[in-house]
Parts: sequence; C-alpha cells; structure tokens
Amino acid sequence: MDKIDAALLELLEEDARRTPKQVGVLLGLSEAEAKARIEGLEATGIIRGYTTLVDREQMDEETISALIEVKVQPERNRGFDAIAEQLYRFDEVKDCYLMSGAYDLMLIVEGKNIRSVSRFVSERLSILDNVQSCATHFILKRYKTDGVIFEKQPEDRRMVVSP
Repeated sequence: MDKIDAALLELLEEDARRTPKQVGVLLGLSEAEAKARIEGLEATGIIRGYTTLVDREQMDEETISALIEVKVQPERNRGFDAIAEQLYRFDEVKDCYLMSGAYDLMLIVEGKNIRSVSRFVSERLSILDNVQSCATHFILKRYKTDGVIFEKQPEDRRMVVSP
C-alpha cells in the first residue's frame, strides 16, 4: 500500500459514497485508476465493507444498545480467538473487540428492548463455558460514532462581516 492508497482510504472513510470519479479528481487519478485501486483494496480485504450510520433516535423504531465487558478463559493453543469467534457469531453482537484491562473482550450488542438484551446476557452469553463474568452497560445516548457527531449543532446566527 502506498501514499495514494492511504489517501484514498481516508477519503472513503470520510464519505463512502464518493464515486471513483470523485476520488480520482481529489487524488489526481483517472476514474479508471481510482476504481482499480478501490477494487484492489477490496480484493485484499483492506476495505471490508461500506456502512451507513443511522440515528435511531430519529426513527420510530425502538432499539437499545449495550456495551458488554466479558472476562473469559482463553483456550489452549487458540487464545482468545475461539471464544471471540463464538461470541461475534451471535446476531445480537454488532462489534467484538479484544481489550486490555480487567475484561478481555468488549461487545456492542443491540436488541429490541432492555429485556431482550438482558435475556441475551443471562441465557446465551453468561452460560458459555469460557465466560467467567460480564458487566453490561446500557447505552443511553449516542453523541459521536465513527467520527460523526449525532448531537444537533446549534445554528450559527451571527451576521457575516466582511472587510
């Protein structure tokens, strides 16, 4: 990967809707060159997918998210990977991270309501053999995700002054 690929990734992280033509203009490449670079980054797995950030508070749909810290007993010869794979395969688990500190794994879990997340923790997560303990924190409000601010910014009502 070179500097152009790094700049291309930065542009797509800012706005994944940018077309190869737009990326090409911003990087001084032809549309075909930009498209080929994007396809190459997808083929090697550096680009894993494209997502849309949704502000669920503005929708009628009720969902709840929780951050769950999980302490596990790693498996011999596989470490944390085997238990992490078991956990991230649950549909409720949106994110799974290996962490340093008091807990080993951190999960971001989504459910229809507090009860559904609680059932997931008590009936599916905590009963697994390698899970020693977990701490669940319900997310009450999202302010910023992936660099995107979810709080409505106050409109600047100052008059424009020009020299």
